[in-house]
Amino acid sequence: MAFKVVITIYNRPPSKLTTDVIENAGIDVEYVPARTENEVITAAKDADVLLVGTVPHTTRKVMEALPDLKMVGRSGVGVDSIDLATATELGICATNTPGINTSEVADHAMAMLLSITRKIPEQNAVLKAGAWSDRPAEVDALRGQLRRIAGNTVGIFGLGSIGKGFANRVRGFGPSKIIAYDPYVPQTAADLVGVEMVDFDTLLAESDYLTVHSPATDETNEIFNIDAFNKMKPTGVFINCARGPIVDEAGLQEALETGVIYAAGIDVTQIEPLDAESPLLKLDNLTITPHIAGTSDISGIAGATRWGENAVNILNGKPLHGLGNPEVVKRIAVMRAQGPSRWDGIPDPVTVAWS
Repeated sequence: MAFKVVITIYNRPPSKLTTDVIENAGIDVEYVPARTENEVITAAKDADVLLVGTVPHTTRKVMEALPDLKMVGRSGVGVDSIDLATATELGICATNTPGINTSEVADHAMAMLLSITRKIPEQNAVLKAGAWSDRPAEVDALRGQLRRIAGNTVGIFGLGSIGKGFANRVRGFGPSKIIAYDPYVPQTAADLVGVEMVDFDTLLAESDYLTVHSPATDETNEIFNIDAFNKMKPTGVFINCARGPIVDEAGLQEALETGVIYAAGIDVTQIEPLDAESPLLKLDNLTITPHIAGTSDISGIAGATRWGENAVNILNGKPLHGLGNPEVVKRIAVMRAQGPSRWDGIPDPVTVAWS
């Protein structure tokens, strides 16, 4: 049986590592950059597997138009750009590659915090402008804004693998305590990384530095809005290297402009790429990077390889690296029992963990 994989990310071509994995398995692969749902549908009209980026979203319209589709694959942990309910209903696996960039994202969040507390970008700018020798008052002004992490309370929203990685990193800087909110993590698990679990309001009220490491879900969508920021300390620093939809950007802008919080650092936005005219880019107390927290030479190799491996393995009944809608396995079984389906001649998805 001949299979076809289509890759539609539009902002960059796929790595040769990805396409080589697929081609070496004897599977046809096409790269067709697509910016809209209709372009995705046209490109993937006879695809068995669709490998996508964050934009455009993989919606019901897209999936209902692709009768042969068995898998939509993302590289990285996020599957929030895929309509998971529709994918499950239609018997389509939404795969990811979790764990490839845990270290990178935790590192980036730590770097954001240090960049803000130690005023690294500002000091670099005034020094290169000659201020140290010619205008020392500018350097002295920054000295008075430098802060320490030691003795302060660090808060973590989402204590999964990345949140725990951040806790392990920040502990070495001597915070008075590390607290976290995550309704799915018991205190016994948090004890292993020296974290005290608290409710959301306590996290907001007590954190001097608050970092987000949660997926974007219906529960977390815009949970950080102006009401939440108003519960933080006016000296508080907010970091988001997780998902853009978790933060209401209008609320963040208001909080930064009016001094509700001191500063923020973000690597993600609600709509990406961020428009060049976005008012966020005009805020002096906002540090921003272009969704690169998970990127490194190592994570890039692992992500590209596993992205391709998921495409191959779904068609050959081998273990997937990650499945964002595990309930789809039961749906596929029902579809098989009801008669012909998109899964005819294909083994059931294998979701056991890799060793």
